[in-house]
Amino acid sequence: MIRILLLLLLPVMAQAEPLRIATFNTELSRDGPGLLLRDIQRGDLQVQAVVDVLVAVRPDVVSLQGIDWDMDGLALAALVGQLRAAGLDYPYHFSAQPNAGLETSLDLNGDGRAYGPADAQGWGRFTGQGGLAVLSQHPIRTKDMQTFTDLLWRDLPGAQLPVTDDGPFPSEQAQRIQRLSAVAHWIVPVDTPIGALDVMTFHAAPPVFDGPEDRNGLRNRDEIRLWSAVLDGKLGRKPQRPFVIAGDANLDPARGDGRSETIQALLDDPRLQDPHAGDPSQDQTTVVWKAVGEMRVDYVLPSADLKVVAADVFWPEPGTPLRDAAERASRHRLVWVDVAVPDRHSH
Repeated sequence: MIRILLLLLLPVMAQAEPLRIATFNTELSRDGPGLLLRDIQRGDLQVQAVVDVLVAVRPDVVSLQGIDWDMDGLALAALVGQLRAAGLDYPYHFSAQPNAGLETSLDLNGDGRAYGPADAQGWGRFTGQGGLAVLSQHPIRTKDMQTFTDLLWRDLPGAQLPVTDDGPFPSEQAQRIQRLSAVAHWIVPVDTPIGALDVMTFHAAPPVFDGPEDRNGLRNRDEIRLWSAVLDGKLGRKPQRPFVIAGDANLDPARGDGRSETIQALLDDPRLQDPHAGDPSQDQTTVVWKAVGEMRVDYVLPSADLKVVAADVFWPEPGTPLRDAAERASRHRLVWVDVAVPDRHSH
């Protein structure tokens, strides 16, 4: 009898196990190619701290920002190896060349010079500086991936590019080649125990460090708006399954510079849910910058058809070893959400 009961309960037990999705701007980027790989191999303290944070939270799927990309994926493979050695295995991972540091021959920021870090498709001193990676404990459907990294800014529906009294900024020629993504925009389908899930990830440009033309502010706005265009069916393939937007939007809904109404509009979209909405007891800070203070810029936003079981910003108690690790790892905090498929009987 007990055996029969167990067999009957098995599907329920399998369904009840939630899936943990996280985003973490690791700030592991280094000043030159190959230096991150060197530091991972050397057992660098910041790298170890990033590993400690990930091992403590144990996400099933995590989007990592601020990790340098290299052609052979050596740095990412080395980091995955460190995680495995620490007891957290990610047999599936994806990364691709970002726009960060991708050289152009034009002046893209209007300072009258070319070949500077700000004249790359996305800011960077070298190709791949501060890239993006997705690590997963479950298979990634690489063939079904959508990538918008090479989308021209002007080709985004409703794009708003910078202009001055002299015309397109910094030039018509620059706008003809300027891509939208400062780093990358990917939709990564993952086959999880709760079903196929689209992980939409990105790392938007900071909406500051520009002039009155507001080039970076407008770019940040449109990088966030790209997801609405996808959900509206105006760009790429409209999601046909549950999804989670997980990444660094570089924009707070209320504080700091930038077009905060853009991130607020995304948070208010009925097709999504903000697990941190309306809970005044919960600290929503995901980054602390010395110049501007505490902000919420990192987000994990599940689609409305998923059930949110739990959600938090990883920030342990002061004076604990994990808090020390979190502070050493990055100015950003890891954000995670546990999702499940809603119980069919609850509707």
